Amino acid sequence: MLFDLDDTLLNREKAVENMFLLILEKCYGVVKHSTEKKMLQKFKDYDKRDYGNNEKVRVLESFFDEFPPKYRLAQSSIQDFWNHHFPQCFSINQDTINIVNTIKRYVKVAIITNGSTQRQKAKIINTNLHSCFETILISEEVGFSKPDKRIFEFALNKLNVQPEAALFVGDDIEKDIRGCQNANIKGIWLNPHRIKNDTGIKPYDEIRSFERLLSYFT
Repeated sequence: MLFDLDDTLLNREKAVENMFLLILEKCYGVVKHSTEKKMLQKFKDYDKRDYGNNEKVRVLESFFDEFPPKYRLAQSSIQDFWNHHFPQCFSINQDTINIVNTIKRYVKVAIITNGSTQRQKAKIINTNLHSCFETILISEEVGFSKPDKRIFEFALNKLNVQPEAALFVGDDIEKDIRGCQNANIKGIWLNPHRIKNDTGIKPYDEIRSFERLLSYFT
């Protein structure tokens, strides 16, 4: 069983909120609650616009332009600030680790994730996921990004598993589900927010919660 990382194994939205609070404390200090809510929403909007882009300078530069801070990070230091602090904003639900360890009793498990090698590895180590997965593929390291079928094929080769014997679990209908289907792997769409599927992509299964995966093995 193959897993996406962000918003599948890890709650990226919560991490973005934690990153915002860190920036608020460092660059703004105390602000009104109503202003803070507005700032958080805009920060999420800027992050979403650049999601999947390893370069994060534009996220904070746009945010600082809209909400001028008391202390503005230098443009030259923004990327290092993001790379250092953002992975530390992630935490993991112990239930998720327990579920993965249960699944490991039955099948091989691996992670396939897009993103910066440094940041993705830091997230995985900081949340102790490296103890659960021996095979972890990061797009920057491998040279292919989801939905390119080659990153999925690379994982299958490393695991010595045929595509028809594999399942991939991810939250992104285009990158994760279309991508794995391009490699003839069945895709399970994790869709806790009940996003409407207007793509024409038909996942092998659609689940609302991570623990639903246990029904495949128990």
